[in-house]
Amino acid sequence: MRQFIVFGRRKPTDKTPASMCPVFRMRIFAPNHVVAKSRFFYFLSSMKKIKRANGEIVSVHEVFEKNSNTVKNFGVWLRYDSRSGTHNMYKEFRDTSLSAAISKLYAEMASRHRSRSQSIQILRTATLTSSQCKRPNVVQFHDSKIQFRMLHRVPRVADKKFRSTFKANKPCAFF
Repeated sequence: MRQFIVFGRRKPTDKTPASMCPVFRMRIFAPNHVVAKSRFFYFLSSMKKIKRANGEIVSVHEVFEKNSNTVKNFGVWLRYDSRSGTHNMYKEFRDTSLSAAISKLYAEMASRHRSRSQSIQILRTATLTSSQCKRPNVVQFHDSKIQFRMLHRVPRVADKKFRSTFKANKPCAFF
């Protein structure tokens, strides 16, 4: 998913000149700019009663992450339609960019809730500090002394006659 800022308005007519038409701005997550424009008119028609025939896109800009070298915590508020109704939800993700976190969101919603990407509406996103995070799958990585085993650094014996097929204990990956 990529993040786009889409600006659009109602088409100016003789009754309402261009200076009187308000410009609407939306942050849309979509795979490309064509889908972003389509989603913009989908939301604009439901909120402001402006159809694609009566509206126009002023500009579309893709937004990139300023610093994608650090890992950040993201909170996402969303609404989605399931088979039984409409549900509101809050989820937390840990990633280097907001676009990557939204990609994780769509994958998780498809796997855990069987929801299609068209039925998901992202209401709000926020970058969270470690004290604001609630979900255990995000909070577990906030420990400063967290360690991960490096199993690819297992020492190997060069000679075949000293090498056994089965080992009774797990290999030590720390030197």
